[in-house]
Amino acid sequence: MKAKEIVNLSDEELDAKLKELKTELFNLRFRHASGQLENPLSINLVKKDIARVNTVIRARQLKAKE
Repeated sequence: MKAKEIVNLSDEELDAKLKELKTELFNLRFRHASGQLENPLSINLVKKDIARVNTVIRARQLKAKE
């Protein structure tokens, strides 16, 4: 997911997206541990998406405090 797409999401959508990404990461880790994951690099992509969403959420929190 692109950073521009994440910035355009509302706060509720960001929370839902974060929950969805964390669930996806759990499933990918589970499949990797059982040897069923075809592309192990997808774990890194999901982690980066989670970091992007967390960054936008934190930036909005800091901006709201100003």
